[in-house]
Amino acid sequence: MKQALEVGSRTVMLHQGQVVFDIAGKEREGLEVKDLLGLFEKQRGLSVDDDSLLLG
Repeated sequence: MKQALEVGSRTVMLHQGQVVFDIAGKEREGLEVKDLLGLFEKQRGLSVDDDSLLLG
């Protein structure tokens, strides 16, 4: 996730084949990994404390 934020200009997060969020432009500027995890938790209502969510 860190590399995606450093290299890309748009971030799309998927979970179980569905788009959780798609973020680009000014909305994406300055985001850190913790921010992405917070967005995921907010959108899905799931806590990211399980490696399977990150690696699966």
